[in-house]
Amino acid sequence: MIYKVRFQISKVLAILILSSCLSGFMIDSGYENEIKAWRKERITELKSEQGYLNLAGLFWLEDGRNSFGSGGTNKFIFPADRSPANLGEFILENGQVTLVAKPEAEIYANDQLITRLKIFPSDEEIILKHKTLRWFVIKRGEKYAVRLKDLDSPYLKDFKGIESFPISENWKVKAKFEPTVDRKISILDVTGRLSEQESPGVLVFNMKGKKYKLDALSEGESFFILFGDKTNKKETYGGGRFVYTNKPDADGYVILDFNKAYNPPCAFTPYATCPLPPKQNLLALDVTAGEKNYGHH
Repeated sequence: MIYKVRFQISKVLAILILSSCLSGFMIDSGYENEIKAWRKERITELKSEQGYLNLAGLFWLEDGRNSFGSGGTNKFIFPADRSPANLGEFILENGQVTLVAKPEAEIYANDQLITRLKIFPSDEEIILKHKTLRWFVIKRGEKYAVRLKDLDSPYLKDFKGIESFPISENWKVKAKFEPTVDRKISILDVTGRLSEQESPGVLVFNMKGKKYKLDALSEGESFFILFGDKTNKKETYGGGRFVYTNKPDADGYVILDFNKAYNPPCAFTPYATCPLPPKQNLLALDVTAGEKNYGHH
């Protein structure tokens, strides 16, 4: 009986000691809630009308007339159950895109029924509407395209969320910003188009006893980083991931939080034109943080 009591006491002490040891590795609840809130906002954005889950087409314009509608003879074929046989034409001339709609097409811009309208360039993005379809013009390099969205898209209907790595504060790192002057880096996108973009500098950080560098791009009040790592094509999207940081503090440091690393739009749809990480941003490191692959495209 004495041995049984001693055994039970020892068992309780072991549990208490183990709990005490593990407590040193527990995630700060405030930080964990921050990441969970960020993930929730990310899902909300993806599912919104402005998100990428409703993309339904990407059509590259040619000079002159480009007919569109559900009919098979059109230059651009819209979804058959969302569009009549012919909605009209996009006319590309000297870098300007004009939409000419069929009178019966019922196409709206800013809730105004239109039959003819210059839609690109414009002081603000013009979004055209027909039933559940939305479309607008984008420019990539010297090329112009019509990006089509469907608010009833199967990509949106089938979306079940994004799997992510466990939250770990070890992946929230302090990086030193090393500024550069008049430096451009080459960015290739998935369509094969190459662009030269200004880089304000390099982020230098240590992870697992080694030094790593990432070229940053400037976007508003933040740095935008395209990066790849050794988990790509396995646990994470093959074309790398994105992450934002704050601008440098007074001492020249930024917080690089890989728990907020996320998939580019191309992980969710074949109709996006995503940039790829430059060669120098391919980390020889398994970044087991942030979003995992979606759909394994």
